[in-house]
Formats: sequence, structure tokens, C-alpha cells
Amino acid sequence: MTTAEEIESYLVEYQEALSAFDAQRSVAQWGAPGTMVTDAFVGSVATTAEMAKGLEQSYPLYQALGLASVDHTVLEHVDLTDRITRLHVRWHFYDVEGNLLTDSDYEYLLRRDDDGQLRAYVAVAIDEMEKIAKLAAAKGIQLPS
Repeated sequence: MTTAEEIESYLVEYQEALSAFDAQRSVAQWGAPGTMVTDAFVGSVATTAEMAKGLEQSYPLYQALGLASVDHTVLEHVDLTDRITRLHVRWHFYDVEGNLLTDSDYEYLLRRDDDGQLRAYVAVAIDEMEKIAKLAAAKGIQLPS
């Protein structure tokens, strides 16, 4: 079973990697294959190298939107088995001055791998696209199609 401290440690490492735009550090929080599910897309990548490449491709948009740091709030943490945890997280995205740009909810399936580390294997983006689109529109930024 996972403790609140383990979950917090996992999320702090993830948010610090996201805030630093460090794709390698971010994908270290993932297992492979990793699957992303949204209303508009379902896809899996077989390797963390593919994950890093995809993440790096999103950085110019996030930087154009003014993203400078990320924080989180755990909304729910449920151990499904001894090794699998479902996690509902609200990510908070801030600009360089510490102003909240937007937030976004995600559900994750984390698994404790044989090395003892928690890693995400499935992420469900609940409202990210709507909120990113709203932020982009407010900033006059055209989203890629």
C-alpha cells in the first residue's frame, strides 16, 4: 500500500521536473508502456524515450502560455491493490510572477515496480484541453490543430 508521504514525494518530483521543462526527469516518473487518455485521444508509447520526445514537443506551447511553475493538490488516493494506486490530482500552473494561469485535473494509475518505485502507467486528462484552450484564447495564442 502507498502512504500519503510516498504519493507526495512522487508528485513533488514530478512537478519539479515539469516546472524545469526537464523531459528526462519527468518521464522517469513513468513506466513503459505509458498510456494517455483524453476525450479526443488515446495513445500509448512503448518507451520513455518516445515519451520524452512527445513532452519536449509540448514545451514551446507551455512556454508561450507563460507557464513557469507547477504545483499540485491530491484530490483522491485509492490503493486498488498492494502495488496499484489510483490518484486524482489537480495540477496548478503558474506564471513567472506566481500568478495562477490555470489548473487541470488528472487521474493516474500508478504501479509500484519491482525496484520499489512508483510510476505512472495510465493518465487520464480530465479537463486539460478545455482549460488550455481557454488560456490560449485569453492570451491570443493559436493552438496547433
